[in-house]
Amino acid sequence: MTSPEAPVRTEQQVPSLAGDPFGETVLSDPFEFQRELRERGPVVYLPEYGVYGMGRYEEVRAALVNWQAFLSGNGVGVNPARQHPKSAILELDPPDHDAPRHTLEPLLGPRRLARFKDEWVDKAEALVDELVQREHVDAVSDLAEAFPLSVFPDAIGISDEGRESLLLYSDHLFNLFGPHNALVERGQAAFPEIASRIEDQVHRDALAPDGFGSELWEAADHGDITGELAGGLVRSLLIAGIDTTVHSLGAIIEAFLSAPDQWQALRADPRRARVAFDEAVRWASPVQTFFRTASRDVVVGDATVPEGEKILMFLGSANRDPRRWHDPDSFDLNRDPSGHVGFGMGIHRCVGQHVARLEAECVLHALARRVSRIEPAGEPSLHLNNTLRGWKTLPVRLVPA
Repeated sequence: MTSPEAPVRTEQQVPSLAGDPFGETVLSDPFEFQRELRERGPVVYLPEYGVYGMGRYEEVRAALVNWQAFLSGNGVGVNPARQHPKSAILELDPPDHDAPRHTLEPLLGPRRLARFKDEWVDKAEALVDELVQREHVDAVSDLAEAFPLSVFPDAIGISDEGRESLLLYSDHLFNLFGPHNALVERGQAAFPEIASRIEDQVHRDALAPDGFGSELWEAADHGDITGELAGGLVRSLLIAGIDTTVHSLGAIIEAFLSAPDQWQALRADPRRARVAFDEAVRWASPVQTFFRTASRDVVVGDATVPEGEKILMFLGSANRDPRRWHDPDSFDLNRDPSGHVGFGMGIHRCVGQHVARLEAECVLHALARRVSRIEPAGEPSLHLNNTLRGWKTLPVRLVPA
């Protein structure tokens, strides 16, 4: 996976780390690669793609906050943004980033989301009741996918038809942030048809009048954003509120399987559901990586990243950096995980994070009341993606309380 030899130095005196961070070996089990990345130094050259990488918490967090030096506008993938559908918020820098961010933040903030809480609680309880009766379930398809798809498209105002396409759509877009490998090829053929179907659903006339989507179009009427941007932001909502939430919910179940005592701690005090969510995001990092581009020669530690070079931010590595976290490989509800970078940091911090938190809180409260133990019930299988890390299947037994 990585070279056992002494690090090779580039002309900028940056240690080099061989290996493919987007190869199946590392995507399936990234922890050794990330450990070596952190040990090599605060910034490392990755010759496989001719880019730089950061894996330590302090440097990753500082770079995410410093948007002036580490740009997103040139694309947060390995290729320039123009080579794939550009995100209406994720791949913009100020001042272009300001209007869409200021429009979305209050829309997806805790105060506005509160209107959905009772409905989402009822749906979570109904779903968990059904799953507990079945006892043996797939925590991915039956829970982590089923719940977000049942609540968030309604909040946006998307019709019921074709919701299963949302997962394929989002998955392919996150794959496009990596190289053109087999994962991209796998989704390439079906993507144009799926994207066309999604495009039809984000138009003003297709959206329910009381959802987030229509509110974005109203913002365009008021001149806060352009009409073109309104449709792009509805698409961004579908990504921010679906795929990352699915993988976060899967990560929570995986975390409790790894630490059954922590499940009992949550059952004893369900108010810790929000801490459990953030600790699971730190521990599992459903969003593993994103790129930035150096706007100028940037000094990191003793090295210089030249202007115009791509830097791969390993969020998953930063979230398990022992320089920042005690016993980082353990899932622990006694930890304060609030500094994690699993949702990014700074002006590009995930705008949909409050959606994911509320959905997880509803699900965890319902599970804590009805399930005494969560046990493995078969061999899980990973879902590989160039940017995300999660499960394709996660068979579990929900032992009724």
